[in-house]
Amino acid sequence: MTTLFISDLHLEESRPDITNAFLAFLDETARGVEQLYILGDFFEAWIGDDERTPLQEQIAEALRTVTASGTELFLMHGNRDFLIGEDYCNRIGATLLLEDPTVIDLYGTPTLLMHGDSLCTADVEYQKFRANMRNPQWQQMILQRPLAERQQMARQLREISMAKNKGKEEFIMDVTPDEVVREMEAHGVRRLIHGHTHRPAVHHLEVSGKPATRIVLGDWSDNAWWLETGPDQDPVLKKRPL
Repeated sequence: MTTLFISDLHLEESRPDITNAFLAFLDETARGVEQLYILGDFFEAWIGDDERTPLQEQIAEALRTVTASGTELFLMHGNRDFLIGEDYCNRIGATLLLEDPTVIDLYGTPTLLMHGDSLCTADVEYQKFRANMRNPQWQQMILQRPLAERQQMARQLREISMAKNKGKEEFIMDVTPDEVVREMEAHGVRRLIHGHTHRPAVHHLEVSGKPATRIVLGDWSDNAWWLETGPDQDPVLKKRPL
């Protein structure tokens, strides 16, 4: 039995190398495993399940093949694709759209799963933006707008985000250590898996006076990153050049 975790692929038409790497990952690594978790920012942008681009349909078909092999598929929203809904999950065969955060029993170890952006509390401006974007009423209002208008809005938000991030210090866009400990203590866990920061690593820390681990998934800009674990295997970060 094997469980895999990925995040931050940022799939988009302008990066066919990432798409090809993901399709190869599904075929060579994910097909037939017990579970596959995608912890946010799967797509670079998502403006509603009613948009059906060739890329979205290609990915949906590939994921259906994986779930048909017996693999359970779980999705979590990121800061880029928080409008993915149940319709798309049904199309790809995902068993659940996970809340952020969520605690799972990972082969006997309670494990906290997050996208990771809520941990970056030093970025006060972004946290205010995040609160608005995750508001169900705001999301419903956006989804009622015409598709073309939403597409234009997504392009504008992306440009604004890129411009603002260029001027931010590195520590602001990373997690706040105290917030990490607070979340882990609040959920009674000593293992956390998240993405978002694009800084893949395994961090060792203390939570409630006991050893704990924070595992950061990598983004797929240069390498395909995934976390692999099983009942008799400690979690291992793996990568493959695109």
